[in-house]
Amino acid sequence: MQVTPLIWLITIGVTILFFVYEFFAHVRKPHEPGIAESARWSAFYIILAVLFGVGIGVVSGWTFGGEYFAGYLTEKALSIDNLFVFLIVMTGFAVPKMYQQKVLMIGIIIALILRGAFIAIGAGLIENFSWIFYIFGALLLVLAYRQAFGGHDSNPANGKFMGLVRRVLPVTNEYHGDRLTVKKGGTRFITPMLLTIIAIGFVDLIFAVDSIPAIYGLTSEAYIVFTANAFALMGLRQLFFLIGGLLERLIYLAQGLAVILAFIGVKLVFHALHVNELPFINGGEPLLWVPEIPIGFSLLFIGSTIAVATLASLLKTRRTAERDNPRLPDGAAAVDGVAVGEALESAEHDGDQTSSGRS
Repeated sequence: MQVTPLIWLITIGVTILFFVYEFFAHVRKPHEPGIAESARWSAFYIILAVLFGVGIGVVSGWTFGGEYFAGYLTEKALSIDNLFVFLIVMTGFAVPKMYQQKVLMIGIIIALILRGAFIAIGAGLIENFSWIFYIFGALLLVLAYRQAFGGHDSNPANGKFMGLVRRVLPVTNEYHGDRLTVKKGGTRFITPMLLTIIAIGFVDLIFAVDSIPAIYGLTSEAYIVFTANAFALMGLRQLFFLIGGLLERLIYLAQGLAVILAFIGVKLVFHALHVNELPFINGGEPLLWVPEIPIGFSLLFIGSTIAVATLASLLKTRRTAERDNPRLPDGAAAVDGVAVGEALESAEHDGDQTSSGRS
């Protein structure tokens, strides 16, 4: 795939413009976005991402188009998991809803910057060291295990890193609007708003370690890696407010992501064996009999896994809700209705007798 420096500059410039527009049009004035606003912008960014993928397929071939869509789906799923941790952080710091947009926006920008740095590092490593695929594959298998059995039980707001920040920096106990620092008695204090952003930046760093090796398991094209990440992060703020209540119902999302990460980890190990140069494996010769998993199968597998995890989560939470809040049979409802009616009539009769006695 031939990508000129000019195309890179235009892509990065347009991405920056989108985020600048987002900030000044939606985030600068604190407010809690409604469902309609969030739905419109979420749909816009998803349609934009799909059109971009179609453009890659038409211009550069559908092998690259398939790699983009597989990467986009994977990064979108990981980003939704990222949102869940953002929700835990903002709940832990009790961020007022009207300021959550700003925290999310800054968190997403930090995520894109960190991922951009990891993309550049990853591209350099892959170009010069084919054995890096072994490391990426092993890392993803470990992360898959942690994703499946670790969960999100701990709150980053109460972790050791944030404890260190609180000990080193003077922090106010209350919010001062959306200000990051405030001056009291000649001393500059940081507010819980800045603490929240620091915590989210730390979370972003951890998620970048998951994200970049995962997508490099689907494509070696740095341009596809960057654009898939950028589009996955665009609209994430609106998606948070659109499915905020739904996030807690996606109880099998972690397991679904674990399956995806494990699949990509195996795919990376297979690819590493296929292009092997390590002298202690097969005498430094490639193992050409090892299968290369085609991108079409990867796209189908990732999409199916996300769909199954989402559907299973919604069915499970629905059944749990029905079990915890059983509906009364129609007959029981009718009896209750009669009983209520009789009670009201009795109360009215007693009231009439009381009025007669007083007169």
